[in-house]
Amino acid sequence: MTASAVPDHDPMPRPPEPPDPGACCGSGCDPCVMDLYDLEMDQYRQALRAWKARHPDAGQA
Repeated sequence: MTASAVPDHDPMPRPPEPPDPGACCGSGCDPCVMDLYDLEMDQYRQALRAWKARHPDAGQA
């Protein structure tokens, strides 16, 4: 079996989908969809740092 045929059980994290431009109503909701997106981006960045530590030979993205 070649290396490319081996499934990757530790894929690189993918960033969350940003909210639609009109998703925020501007009413000061708590939490706002933009706040939730910011939290998801923080989690993504943390997961990406951990993934890069586990895969030091991976290309720079």
